[in-house]
Amino acid sequence: METLTLRQLLQAVNGTLLGSFDDLDTTVDSLDTDSRNIHPGSVFLPLSGERFDGHAYINSALEAGAAGCFTARERDSYLPGKFYIKVANTQRALRDLAAWYLARFNIPVIGVTGSVGKTTTKDMLAAVLGVKYRVLKTEGNFNNKVGLPLTILRLDSSHEICVLEMGMSQAGEIAYLSDIAKPDVAVISNVGDAHIENLGSRENILKAKCEIFTGLKPEGVVVLNGDDELLNTIAVGQEMVRCGQSELCGWRAVQTEQTDGGRTLCTAQTPLGRLELDIPAMGAHMIYPALMAAAVGARFGLTPVEILDGIQRFKPTKMRMDVIRRGQDITILNDTYNANPQSMRAAIGILADSKRNFKLAVLGDMFELGSLAPILHREVGECLGRAGIDCLVAVGELSVHIADGARAAGVANVVHCPDKEAAKPVLAEKLRPDTIVLVKASRGMAMEQLVDYLKEITTEE
Repeated sequence: METLTLRQLLQAVNGTLLGSFDDLDTTVDSLDTDSRNIHPGSVFLPLSGERFDGHAYINSALEAGAAGCFTARERDSYLPGKFYIKVANTQRALRDLAAWYLARFNIPVIGVTGSVGKTTTKDMLAAVLGVKYRVLKTEGNFNNKVGLPLTILRLDSSHEICVLEMGMSQAGEIAYLSDIAKPDVAVISNVGDAHIENLGSRENILKAKCEIFTGLKPEGVVVLNGDDELLNTIAVGQEMVRCGQSELCGWRAVQTEQTDGGRTLCTAQTPLGRLELDIPAMGAHMIYPALMAAAVGARFGLTPVEILDGIQRFKPTKMRMDVIRRGQDITILNDTYNANPQSMRAAIGILADSKRNFKLAVLGDMFELGSLAPILHREVGECLGRAGIDCLVAVGELSVHIADGARAAGVANVVHCPDKEAAKPVLAEKLRPDTIVLVKASRGMAMEQLVDYLKEITTEE
């Protein structure tokens, strides 16, 4: 965060100064929300939830070196030499401060959302735009009501473009984020079943994703997955660009190929002419983030050469289809960051395309699917059968339905394990030379622990 005065903080959040401190020219250069990690001279913002209240840690934050704090209520006493900014709600103050701070920078903002692939799309956009511009992008899972404002507060005068991921679990959340970010470009990767437990239907998920248009500037542009049937039903006043394989797409993949080296090659017809994309990641689904990034890159003046260079600079987020090569021609696909039905099917497609002799899927529970969880898990199992996967080790309570679906679809070698510990001896038994292993589940399953185990029981390449 660039240096702000107390006067500016009060202006940004429409706050009131409490206590005896009155030096409005006092400055801060960072904002902290965790009292355990205070930067000297920062301003502390206490957040509250159902099970915690950050106001209880105001004194400890100030004593640890914070110059002052926000507070939603008056204090019994005030530490000398510290400022206290009274606001109606600290979450709202964080929102207001981020929106005010972003408005100080005359740079384009790109908002990215979607049920599957939004993080990959965000990273691909940043890689492509980074060839020409200094880019600030969302890191990790900082894509919610707290994370997005904190990302914005990382902006400084050196940044030339901002790429913000927008996540959600409930209706209204993306509208909240879009209203802060006021994007120049709104990107939707697709509409799937993630969070259907909270939203009830894919149509409601579509409505929630379309909340990204809430803050979209009138002169902005919308970039969509042109192969998503639901996304093809929407209409907005801004320009729309579609990317994919259908004839509706202005940025269209006409041929794709997977290489033995874990890359995806794509021939695309685009407004810039024919492009040969070399994507350093596995899976036919990678054409979507690559084409979207190419379209946005062209929007901001990148040449075809710069776009192709940026795509090759892309690096997948950790635990997102990491390719781990081991001895005896064993390959582990670590895709344990998260999972939903759409991403499961895409990962199974990558597994099926492998040239390894034995294809082993280690799949765990998918969360937030509500009453549809049994059938959606079963459909993943059926997908394994259609893809010709040799063996399934299903892990977790819900994954029993994956196992049932796989057996019904003709997968002969199926084992269901109640937990990760029970899965370990099964994996040791099933693993053999010339095998490719896919490990995937929702984040809460922590299936990377099984990846670590697989590395333990195999040798270096």
